[in-house]
Amino acid sequence: MDFGLSEEQEMLQETLRGFAEKECPTTRVRELFDAGQGHDPALWSGLAEMGIAGLAVPEDCGGAELELLDVALAAEVLGHAGMPGPFLGHSIAVFGVLTSGSQSERAAILPELASGESIATIALQEDDAAWRPGDWKTRITDGRISGTKTIVSHAELADHMLVGVEGGRLAWVDTRAGGVAIEDLGGVDRARPIARVRFDGARGVLLAGGSAASERALDAALVLLAADAFGAATRLIELDVAYSQSRQQFGQPIAQFQAIKHAIARMGTQIEPARGLWWYAAHAIDRDHSDASRQASIAKAHITDRAMDTARQSVELHGGYGFTWECEVQMWFKRIMFDRAFLGTPEQHRERSAQLGGW
Repeated sequence: MDFGLSEEQEMLQETLRGFAEKECPTTRVRELFDAGQGHDPALWSGLAEMGIAGLAVPEDCGGAELELLDVALAAEVLGHAGMPGPFLGHSIAVFGVLTSGSQSERAAILPELASGESIATIALQEDDAAWRPGDWKTRITDGRISGTKTIVSHAELADHMLVGVEGGRLAWVDTRAGGVAIEDLGGVDRARPIARVRFDGARGVLLAGGSAASERALDAALVLLAADAFGAATRLIELDVAYSQSRQQFGQPIAQFQAIKHAIARMGTQIEPARGLWWYAAHAIDRDHSDASRQASIAKAHITDRAMDTARQSVELHGGYGFTWECEVQMWFKRIMFDRAFLGTPEQHRERSAQLGGW
């Protein structure tokens, strides 16, 4: 049995990798990171033209009708590139509509998301712990939503938001229709700015699916976060190798020192074996396996933790320079910090995986 990627999946990653290298090299990542807007219309337009905005959208709605694994493979490449933009929130919103929307709701919402004409994001978390469907207290009454959400990525950019409401259900909100107040919170990852969003009678459409559908959308989000962190961690290792080969100490590259070799090798052996965790979690969700939710939490917890360790070790390997704004490491370090904290910490997801495993 072949457990590798298909030729089409490899081509997807190679094409996206080529786009990222050409259109968003490290110098461009730095420019966008310094600007703090977390968005480049030209980059988003390019991704949309490639079909990245609608990878999972059905063909009859203008998408490619691929699976979560394919979207996660794209997330890995974008994490590796450190590319700013609304891809994460947009893709999670697409999965929310796919899992919770009726056929007519999907037909009405998905085409403009697939084309990238409209940008969507998710508004789920309500405080540090309230990220699961059973925790949501935001209300929808007679099509009007009231409540507050925190850590909403690219809120000011989004034309629509997928909002978690009381009862564990999802609602679709057009942010341009009024009743939505956005407070910029900045955030450590300047490639993905966050905000607090207050809904004061905003018009919303309550999607047909129940809390089980919301959990499935959340599981998809966890896989995408794990894939993004995995890609960012592998990029940090590459930066470490390049730096160790160029940095001279005692008349030779520090890459010649055994302690440096061991440190980089340890990073690689921590990260690379974890690839199978998010591959399998995505596969389990795509195939509706009974352990899909547990595998999603395991992947999110383990990979973001290992990626955070890699980021810390990368800073140390770069010495005093590693702590500075000028060092490239800090951009991927902060990306991993976002992935680790967003929609639940590793500790919270270990607890969830234990509960789902009957422990």
